[in-house]
Amino acid sequence: MSVTSVEQAPDYADPHHLRAAEHDGPASKRIVTGFGFWIFLLSDIVMFSCFFASFAVLSGATAGGPGGAELFDVRNVAIETGLLLLSSFTCGMASIAADRHNALWFQVAMAVTGLLGAGFLLLEIREFTDLVGRGDGPSRSAFLSAFFTLVGCHGLHVGAGILWLLTMMAQVVAKGFRADIERRILCFALFWHALDIIWVAVFSVVYLLGSAT
Repeated sequence: MSVTSVEQAPDYADPHHLRAAEHDGPASKRIVTGFGFWIFLLSDIVMFSCFFASFAVLSGATAGGPGGAELFDVRNVAIETGLLLLSSFTCGMASIAADRHNALWFQVAMAVTGLLGAGFLLLEIREFTDLVGRGDGPSRSAFLSAFFTLVGCHGLHVGAGILWLLTMMAQVVAKGFRADIERRILCFALFWHALDIIWVAVFSVVYLLGSAT
């Protein structure tokens, strides 16, 4: 007596089968966009690495002028650091609210993130203004040129991030959480967190080590 085996056809109504089928074919736009933006961030990190290397080489080239120990107010910079790190937390809360399509908490978290970023930027501008007012501008020495270039470039990124943040808030109000807007929010969050990581390196290398020498 022979037994004929019958191959069971796949159950396309099975949710496990449907989830497996979702991964067939090209990646989603969200994955492609996130991957492409990571490439941009890596190129930005390469640029900052060059600025860090220049600062390390020129940190002793003060041309007889003041060094970091005479110029830097670590307490003021610590406040800047606290503001920026706290903004990273609120940015993460905004991302969670966006994933849940909670417009109210998204707007609140993004507004707080923008205010913290603006506070950081104002403190940095005040620091630069005080240095230039004392005659310690970027043309005073190679050390100060490297300092203003590195820290100023980071500040420009923060300013661009605040403009981007305001744009995202306006787009959510006008169009809601569309798929393309959610991808932009993802890219903004990656950008903002990367700025926080770079600032931790700036705070450690430029200010802490610089004020100790």
